[in-house]
Amino acid sequence: EGMSPYPFLLIVEQGKHEKLLYDFIKSNGRDVLWNTELESFTQDEMGVKANVKNKNGAAETIEAKFLVGCDGAKSPVRHTLGMRFEGSTFERLFYVADTQVDWKFSHHSLYVCLAQNSITAFFPMTGGENHYRIVGTFPENEERREGEILYEEIEEQIKKDTELELDIHDVNWFSVYRVHSRHVNKFSSGRCFLAGDSAHIHTPAGAQGMNTGIQDGYNLAWKLALALRGKSNEKLLETYNEERLPNAKRLLQTTDRVFDFGASDEWFVSFFRTRVFPYIANFVLHFDAVKRFIFPLVSQIGINYRKSSLSETDGNFSVKAGDRMPYFQIEGESIYNELHEPKFHLITFFDGSGSPPDLSKELADYSSFIRFHDFPLYPHIAEIFGAKESFTVILRPDNYIGLISSGVSAERIRNYLDRIFF
Repeated sequence: EGMSPYPFLLIVEQGKHEKLLYDFIKSNGRDVLWNTELESFTQDEMGVKANVKNKNGAAETIEAKFLVGCDGAKSPVRHTLGMRFEGSTFERLFYVADTQVDWKFSHHSLYVCLAQNSITAFFPMTGGENHYRIVGTFPENEERREGEILYEEIEEQIKKDTELELDIHDVNWFSVYRVHSRHVNKFSSGRCFLAGDSAHIHTPAGAQGMNTGIQDGYNLAWKLALALRGKSNEKLLETYNEERLPNAKRLLQTTDRVFDFGASDEWFVSFFRTRVFPYIANFVLHFDAVKRFIFPLVSQIGINYRKSSLSETDGNFSVKAGDRMPYFQIEGESIYNELHEPKFHLITFFDGSGSPPDLSKELADYSSFIRFHDFPLYPHIAEIFGAKESFTVILRPDNYIGLISSGVSAERIRNYLDRIFF
């Protein structure tokens, strides 16, 4: 509570996200070339040429300014660019099943069963009171390949490991796979970029994968948009790798540690996991301090770009440039209600002393890319930011703070914007 307008875990299946995205694309007069395969591509200083095979099997050439490979863990784009995919593969076999589960437990919680050498998790899904995504592991000595295991063996393993009374039925789909923990050595090469699983893959611990891919996409999208409009230079595009590669490295370290705790067969870890942790977990999670630590990690709102070349802090603030804009309310409305438009947002928090300059007039040449907001410096805002007097914030299109500066200075803001825009 108080960190987000949505202080809870909501798990939505991939198909629904795809429908939302596709409906949005269609509503903006665009479409997707379905059943189209990338066969090869080349790039030069002017752009990219991609040779594709369409749904009818005919060859086509697509010319573009840039190419973004969002083509999964086996990414042909990544292979063509010759990028390294560094990391390791866990020998343990995982399974995932999308099912209906009848049992005595409420649908409003996530359930994890920690056994001697396995872990089984039941994730409540939208779309019905009994709809769950079940994720678990086979024993470490399982030597068969992914395609050799039948669903019936998965269900048998679930019941054996959990020792629960349950009825699993209406299986929508299931999959068996080995988990990899890898990331690229860089997120871009020339006019080509990587995002999502093509750039980093990791264990399913913490359910971080899809949201991380979306953040990759948004971080890159607003920078590409400015480049395509001829309003920024190539240095802006270089910040995509600068900001997202360190995040991918941290993510892998975090998910690997959680996975090691959940699946390790070392006697001490196994003893703590099965004999101690279940008894203290519920108790500890009732403390607000613990929840305030965990929530930013799982929701990924704690990710920051403080070390980015795009982040400038001018003054002594609790919130720094590179942080995500903190959530708070103004007159009963979420601050995010004002920040939906994918532009830069120049926000002035005014303490009421003197008369602030009309920034929208002094920065009129940026008006097509910036929305201007003026708010009183209410006490709760001053407390969140650690501010005692008027200050300004330049918010990037992805809701991360680019500049936070004491006072209200059009010159200071212009100096920052000139680094991004031509």
